Amino acid sequence: MALHLNIVPSMFVLLLLFISASKVQSDAFDVVAKFGAKADGKTDLSKASSIALNFPFLDAWKEACASVTPSTVVIPKGTYLLSKVNLEGPCKAPIEINVQGTIQAPADPSAFKDPNWVRFYSVENFKMFGGGIFDGQGSIAYEKNTCENREFRSKLPVNIRFDFVTNALIQDITSKDSKLFHINVFACKNITLERLKIEAPDESPNTDGIHMGKSEGVNIISSDIKTGDDCISIGDGTKNMVIKEITCGPGHGISIGSLGKFQNEEPVEGIKISNCTITNTSNGARIKTWPGEHGGAVSEIHFEDITMNNVSSPILIDQQYCPWNKCKKNEESKVKLSNISFKNIRGTSALPEAIKFICSGSSPCQNVELADIDIKHNGAEPATSQCLNVKPITSGKLNPIPCSGPVPKTPSATA
Repeated sequence: MALHLNIVPSMFVLLLLFISASKVQSDAFDVVAKFGAKADGKTDLSKASSIALNFPFLDAWKEACASVTPSTVVIPKGTYLLSKVNLEGPCKAPIEINVQGTIQAPADPSAFKDPNWVRFYSVENFKMFGGGIFDGQGSIAYEKNTCENREFRSKLPVNIRFDFVTNALIQDITSKDSKLFHINVFACKNITLERLKIEAPDESPNTDGIHMGKSEGVNIISSDIKTGDDCISIGDGTKNMVIKEITCGPGHGISIGSLGKFQNEEPVEGIKISNCTITNTSNGARIKTWPGEHGGAVSEIHFEDITMNNVSSPILIDQQYCPWNKCKKNEESKVKLSNISFKNIRGTSALPEAIKFICSGSSPCQNVELADIDIKHNGAEPATSQCLNVKPITSGKLNPIPCSGPVPKTPSATA
């Protein structure tokens, strides 16, 4: 507990909130016992057999949300089909969802007309827990989701969305085989995601584990993420965030960005990533911005105490990020990077280029620090380090030697 209090002060506020709420007996709203839902894997949780109760999950939420005392929506053990649900606040008192069962999305992507499956909107003092599973059943979507098929991808749902949620604690929940991102956090404040399990095949496209943007005070703690894209991706407007004790892989690592693709992106600042293990991923600790396009700012980003196991690009600043070769390759990135550190990072690299700093020529990276780095290449060649438009500040043991390798005229693309 003391460790969490030192590093994640907002966790203390959340714990006090839910401890105090628990002293008042909460009303329980069981979707099966009270609202007629069936745990048979066939009957839609949003549609009950009783004519009087058309939407058991939504109706349970509405009654709980209207309660003037703390309340809990209970989804008992069993398997439930859920077509879609939008759970809105504000609620009159603290509210919880105890998910014990497995909730499955329709497997056919055509069942969705927009990118929402389970969405929480404008909720304050919220907790979700229980060990349950949100199963997106994404295998059909993975086969059809190609870079050319943008219209198809635009309608694929995120497993769980938190939009405009404040003071929330999400614990002991699994997100499985989402058709797109697993968890999306947007415009939230003081939300902690702890002991989550996120899993999807390593070849599943665009299945970021947790993505966030325009949020402050997000904490991601003690979670296991295996997916086909970024384990965690941090979008514009994210401030004062802590990521710690994450196991990541397979996937694309833990990434700031991508940034600079759109106009009027807000700064990213105050992000600390520590005590993580990243295994068999294409990237490790990464910052990625688009060449050309639009401006932005990234500052006070700190990666510390991270173990890399067979990671293709363990430490990477990529300001020429250009997936699918669809970008302004001949232009420099307009996103300004400053006050960035990589400390006590060790392990192995799947490729010789263990450290790559590819910064913008028009706006070079400033105050980039490397300290106590020990990354060995798994192959016969020694690990190397590439630097473009940056002069890192160095200290401690450094393997590979910073900026010791030549930078190719056209740096290799990253996923």
